[in-house]
Amino acid sequence: MDGSKEMLVRDLALGRFASNIMDRFEDSLAKQLDLHDPLAPFRNEFYVPSGTIYLDGNSLGPLTRAGETALKEALEAWREKAIGGWLEANPPWFDLAEHVATLLAPLIGADPTEVILANSTTVNLHQLLATFYEPRSGRDCILIDEVAFPTDRYAVDSHLRLRGQPVDRCRRLVPSRDGRTLSETDIIGSLDESVQIAILPSVIYTSGQLLDLPAVVSAAHRHGVLIGFDCSHSVGVVPHQLSEWGVDFAFFCTYKYLNGGPGAPAAIFVHRRHHGRMPGMAGWFGNQKETQFQMDSVFTPAPGARAFQMGTPPILSMAPLVGSLSLIRDAGMTAIRAKSQRLTSHLRQWLLDQNHSHELTFADPEDAEQRGGHVALVHRDAGAISRALRREGVIVDFRPPDIVRLAPAPLYTSFVDCWNAAAIVGRLLRDHGYRSELTVPDRIP
Repeated sequence: MDGSKEMLVRDLALGRFASNIMDRFEDSLAKQLDLHDPLAPFRNEFYVPSGTIYLDGNSLGPLTRAGETALKEALEAWREKAIGGWLEANPPWFDLAEHVATLLAPLIGADPTEVILANSTTVNLHQLLATFYEPRSGRDCILIDEVAFPTDRYAVDSHLRLRGQPVDRCRRLVPSRDGRTLSETDIIGSLDESVQIAILPSVIYTSGQLLDLPAVVSAAHRHGVLIGFDCSHSVGVVPHQLSEWGVDFAFFCTYKYLNGGPGAPAAIFVHRRHHGRMPGMAGWFGNQKETQFQMDSVFTPAPGARAFQMGTPPILSMAPLVGSLSLIRDAGMTAIRAKSQRLTSHLRQWLLDQNHSHELTFADPEDAEQRGGHVALVHRDAGAISRALRREGVIVDFRPPDIVRLAPAPLYTSFVDCWNAAAIVGRLLRDHGYRSELTVPDRIP
């Protein structure tokens, strides 16, 4: 047998020949998917860092061209009009939070009166707890989940302490059976008569599990429990119908899938049935607009969710949302969700195809309907793999102790991006190319 035939036999025995054919097939498939992707043109509207595959939009979305323009216009108004910008800018700064809320409302299934841009995510949770937590004898517990984003747990615990409630008894935890996901059965089973209010994630930030919000809301209300959601890891990539589902309140940041920029103001949703309730923490931008500058010493709450504002809105930090939310509106949440599910499903499969000789596990659900916007790869050396991927130009993040999160954002991530990222992960694992990073301290973010 000559050398070439011998190599062919060896490659067939090792599965390399089939693997090479599969690689070429999947690469071609990715290109075809991009060619027929109706959202592909939106990629040009984003400043994706040069030379990278950016899969970290669930931590910080990149700047949009429309957002850059809106920010420049706000700066120009400041330069040209100074204080006059509050009433003379386009749109006027005085109503900018309400203007942005109007753009945001359709993305979450809310009336514009039910949503407002204000404060930060954690401050908004404190505001909502101060407003809706009303402990009484026999019903004084706050339910939160065992795998909650840490700031939500911090806020709940500190709020209980401020209210003089024993944290160990009044903070109830929904258990996680695997330390990564939640069972809706366990959530519903935790909603007993001692729980007054529940705070849960729409999407779990580590595993990417998307909860069945309508089912959980329905169960909470059957038990007389008010329920709110941290939607930071779902808004902008998963459609919501918060008003229709009867969610009492929600809060979320705007710098992930909404591309508002670092430190962009967060948002509050308050269902219309709670409108007229006095906010737990009052501030002058929550006052009625018509009387705000009369400087009355008595607080008169603005209608709807607007009452939950406190301090002066950060105009320059809010301005990019005028542009980015317009892009998301033009793309449509139905199309965004459909592409997101295809991206994460193909990425998951391509990771498995590239690593057939290695044991790979995922924390995110296999069913795309139960998955948010990211894939959660599990590996004991996840921190080192994350750093090695960044070195290769694949921008992902690490969540301790063992998760690499890969978030393909539908408006600027291509299928070829996902295919190439999977190929690089495969090479790093096969060649142990991440081991040089094992001694490097974890870098977060």
